[in-house]
Amino acid sequence: MKLKDFFFLIIFSILYFPGQAQEKPNVVLIVMDNLGWGEIGAYGGGILRGAATPRLDTLAKEGMQLLNFNVEPQCTPSRSALMTGRHPIRSGTTKVVWGLPYGLVGWEKTMAELFKEAGYSTAMYGKWHLGDMKGRFPTDQGFDEWYGIANTTDESEYTSQTGFDPEVVEPPQIQQATANQTPTSVKEYNVQTRRTIDAELTDKSVNFMQRQVAEDNPFFLYLPYTLAHLPTLPNPDFEGKSGNGTWADVLMEIDHNTGRILDAIDNLDIRENTIVIWMSENGPEEAPNWFGTAGYWRGHYFTALEGSLRTPFLIRWPGKIPEAKQTNEMVHITDLVPSLAQAAGYSVPEDRIIDGVNQMPLFTGEIKKTKREGFPVYNGDEMFAYKWRNFKVHYIEHESMFDKPRKHNFPRVHNLLRDPKELFGVHGGHETGAQNLTWVLPAVTKEVIQFQQTLKEEPPIKLGTPEPYTPKN
Repeated sequence: MKLKDFFFLIIFSILYFPGQAQEKPNVVLIVMDNLGWGEIGAYGGGILRGAATPRLDTLAKEGMQLLNFNVEPQCTPSRSALMTGRHPIRSGTTKVVWGLPYGLVGWEKTMAELFKEAGYSTAMYGKWHLGDMKGRFPTDQGFDEWYGIANTTDESEYTSQTGFDPEVVEPPQIQQATANQTPTSVKEYNVQTRRTIDAELTDKSVNFMQRQVAEDNPFFLYLPYTLAHLPTLPNPDFEGKSGNGTWADVLMEIDHNTGRILDAIDNLDIRENTIVIWMSENGPEEAPNWFGTAGYWRGHYFTALEGSLRTPFLIRWPGKIPEAKQTNEMVHITDLVPSLAQAAGYSVPEDRIIDGVNQMPLFTGEIKKTKREGFPVYNGDEMFAYKWRNFKVHYIEHESMFDKPRKHNFPRVHNLLRDPKELFGVHGGHETGAQNLTWVLPAVTKEVIQFQQTLKEEPPIKLGTPEPYTPKN
């Protein structure tokens, strides 16, 4: 081959096969803690909650806004589903626990591990809540670096509570670590450092992105903020800034922190090749003094109501995901693992059941309908409900995290289009809503039986399972 022919071939390849020359997209996954569906302006909140959210409202217009994004009722289950693409009932991560061994066993494959196998640099800054023991920290499960808290922000109140005894309960710590290293304590996690931690997480995230861009590394940044989890306290820089109280101050801070991340992406000139996801992993707080709102829906976290399950979700990928799009098609938090696999090029595990489905074609507009028809709603180790199409079947009544769950004598069925507050339906064998929905029961029962069969095919990991764990063949 002549030299000029060789150069012609190279130029031809670049011009006519541009996909082969594209870099892997960076992925920035921002996760809020217990921020309800109705808090930011794009979902009907914002100024109605005391503070405008201009950066988040703009982000919603720059990509796709999901109106039917679903999570788990509690923190640990949601984060487990997000990281593994598997329902928490499979992973032994079905509920939040205090003072007991818990978390993802080392055998589970996290999203971070998958990104790392695909050549990505990975970092996490924020709340983990998937294990606080050797082998179960973020840097044991795929993250190159981590700064944040292992458990929950509740712990920040411990040292200021009446009669706190550090001899019995060790004061909670903000920690840091690099891959496969034992985390070290940086400082105490208390109500003062609780106010400033999200600003720190933002600083470290910006620094991480700067370092990776300088080294030309594709990166996965997981940024699970601590707000708006109780105690819902603003950074001192935002104290009183809204003029409408603490919650509105926090809402301004949330919007500001997201804006800083988006500005950094623009300043690094990586906007076109960066997928940004902003979401919440749980419904709103219900605890006294810290109430949040689910807006259009009813209920709070720790229940199977829509207010617990539906949370905000925004996704931007310039040139790939159309701008200013909304969809009410059903997406579940387990869907992120296979959806990002298509974009990043990692392989989804085939040696275990993966409950998530690839929704990237929905995000990009290639298809208009979701690939998902429904999902089981576990609250702890028991199925409280099943959501299917535009219907919800409740097997257990549970209006509040402070109430005792009560099994329905007859499953209660709701048409979520006509009964979004889940106030009416079939109950006790009698029609109390606008229409009879008993036809839904055999359809959903079939789905439930099929799901339960998978739990026999692959027995669930039990809560509190020690390391090392190897599934029985």
